[in-house]
Amino acid sequence: MNRFSDLRAQALAATLLLALAPAAGRADWRSFRGDAALTGVAGTSLADDLAPVWTFQADDAIEATAAIADGRVFVAALDGTLYALDLEDGELLWRYETGEEIKSSPLVAGGLVYFGDELGTFHAVDAKTGVARWIFEVEGAISSSPTLVGDRVLFGSYDTYLYALDARTGKLLWKVETDNYVHSTPAVAEGHAYVAGCDGVFRRVRVADGSEAEGLPVGAYVAASAAIRDGRAYVGTFENEVLGIDLEGGIVWRYEPEREFPFYSSAAVSADRVVVGGRDKTIHALDPKTGAAVWTFVTPGRVDASPVIAGKRVYVGSLSGDLYGLDLADGSERWRFETGSAVIASAAVADGRLVIGTEDGLVFAFGSSASTTTTPGGANP
Repeated sequence: MNRFSDLRAQALAATLLLALAPAAGRADWRSFRGDAALTGVAGTSLADDLAPVWTFQADDAIEATAAIADGRVFVAALDGTLYALDLEDGELLWRYETGEEIKSSPLVAGGLVYFGDELGTFHAVDAKTGVARWIFEVEGAISSSPTLVGDRVLFGSYDTYLYALDARTGKLLWKVETDNYVHSTPAVAEGHAYVAGCDGVFRRVRVADGSEAEGLPVGAYVAASAAIRDGRAYVGTFENEVLGIDLEGGIVWRYEPEREFPFYSSAAVSADRVVVGGRDKTIHALDPKTGAAVWTFVTPGRVDASPVIAGKRVYVGSLSGDLYGLDLADGSERWRFETGSAVIASAAVADGRLVIGTEDGLVFAFGSSASTTTTPGGANP
């Protein structure tokens, strides 16, 4: 049986765990996709006339999404450095060195910053001081970004496991084995974590104890993270498909564009749009009910970055170095900025600012051009 048919009573019993910090203050962007369901929807809109407010030069390329919390920006670079910057002016507040590449996007909650590195070390760092509070070591790279659920933090690893740790102490609570790498970030809804692995199976795991429902084969390698809204999950695969999955009934639709390229980007989901970038150099907006294409937007480069919805626009970068603001309703271009370098990282949106890093290590913070002056908070001391 390829269905998730766990009793809803089990899910309801676990919902007390869902006191997720990011949802409490949606003016912040505390994690990879902004919330535990990985919807990629900001709690605030942005000005129509975005312009750079400040820039910061990191020591290496940036592929991870920044986190924004309590007036600070936390962004990781491939040289193994986590930077804490002032959201207002980009001033460097502290830096934390791991010595290993960081592709895992940081999560901020309870005064700590959580992320993994490519050696397989999961870090919890004091958000105010940059001092390590605890670490947990696994047997494979951690590209998966963490998700916080109540008192536990979840992430996947290339050692094939999905982990749950005590968020305060780093103690292992449970781990679930899969049949291949776990590259994606777990999405959480109604007391369950959902993760699509590189083994081509979409899994449902109860957060309370790590018990697993029967997995749903999706027939393809999956690196993207699923986005969940209204009882459905949406995820792209390496077999040129985006899937709409009913959490209780299996796959309900498949979207397959004409050009055959993988989907690496994770989707953003609103009430009437599923927006995802493709390696076919196209941004696709789909109807969440049917999977039918509503609009497409072609870029000069492939789109590995995950879109972010803020108000009536969707923001996403391309490997061409362009950062776009598109009309969510019809896909028309409303804003564009040339960063000068490939954009793999996804945007973080909070307090009227959009923050994003590039492959040349430059961090941009955008705000209204009418009320800001660009400052090079940038120059890395």
